[in-house]
Amino acid sequence: MKNSKYFAERLSENWPTCQILDSLNCVEVYCQESDLDYHVSLLRMFYVSIDGLALDLCHGVRNALGFLRVANELVCPLIIAACVDYLEAVPWEESEEDEILKTIPGMGSQVERILARLQPVNVAAIVRIFLSALRFATSSPSPSMTDLKTSAQEQLEYMLTEDDDTPLLTADEDLKSEVKECVKSLLARFSNLLESLLCKPEEPIPVTGKLQLFRSYLADLSWACQILSKLDIMRQFVISWMEASETITKVVEKASLEVDILETKLKIIEITTKTLEAIGYGTVILPTAKRLNMVKIWLPFVRVVRPLIDSALTDAEDGLGLNMDGELWQSLESAFVSIILSLPSGDQAEILTEWLKNEHIWYPDLTEAFEVWCYRSKVAKRRLASFGTATV
Repeated sequence: MKNSKYFAERLSENWPTCQILDSLNCVEVYCQESDLDYHVSLLRMFYVSIDGLALDLCHGVRNALGFLRVANELVCPLIIAACVDYLEAVPWEESEEDEILKTIPGMGSQVERILARLQPVNVAAIVRIFLSALRFATSSPSPSMTDLKTSAQEQLEYMLTEDDDTPLLTADEDLKSEVKECVKSLLARFSNLLESLLCKPEEPIPVTGKLQLFRSYLADLSWACQILSKLDIMRQFVISWMEASETITKVVEKASLEVDILETKLKIIEITTKTLEAIGYGTVILPTAKRLNMVKIWLPFVRVVRPLIDSALTDAEDGLGLNMDGELWQSLESAFVSIILSLPSGDQAEILTEWLKNEHIWYPDLTEAFEVWCYRSKVAKRRLASFGTATV
């Protein structure tokens, strides 16, 4: 019984019960009912050639695992090796991976190579693939590679996401520096495109060519915001977006009002929301004049755009291309309120006066800012009296 050490030992003269009648002719093997067929098939394999055994036995990952369990119990080294060769080489479904992880542990070193594809990778290898994917994801490849670029972006974000498992990568200063450089290059190309789109200010921008590239850049920049936010390195992006804000609004004003342009405007609002949140909540510190300018540029823009987007979303046919985050408007409104309340009271009064006269007073709703301004203004003299501060 060279194919099974278990049977070889049980049928040898050295086995303690060898003198019992029929003990050398009959060996009982206890097994789970679910493994019965594997036991029967494996016993038959003792009497055939070992060549091509893996293909004859396995016929699928679950089948191979069943034979491997039995072969391990009966100590059949050749069959174990055949099963290992098969499992190590074939593709697995996710459910099969889980079953492999339940079956393999405890079987010893002879089966460990099955798990080679599931082993953690060293940090250096992770960094190399992260940087390669990052450079590709921010390289603005041709439209034919959009799906590849999107996949790379999704995986980069996943690598940095903390969920049930810790992030695959913890960024150090060198990695953050590389991310900054890649995004800086992306922003520079975006800025050049904006300039080219406005080179003939009297002509409308057609919904082709450069405007399609404009949309592609916006999608990349929206993704870049997610990465930069996870790494706490938003400052460069916020400043660049702030500097480009007026030009961006001019570009979209020149474009058509079709739903695909609304989709572009929605993407702009998504990026602007992330930018204003970084400013409003103190992640990125900017001077008063620049904070005020961001409010003056984007408040009128979102007032006009939101009704258009809401209208498109209620129209099933026109709204098909719009993918709307339900919390976007609330997040944007909160960011505006936070920034406005950080401005000098005189600037707040100017913004609130214009808001109360505007036909789009319902959004953004600046009621909270108005209430805080009223309270601060009413108690200002009393609160500042001890400082001897003159008030106007």
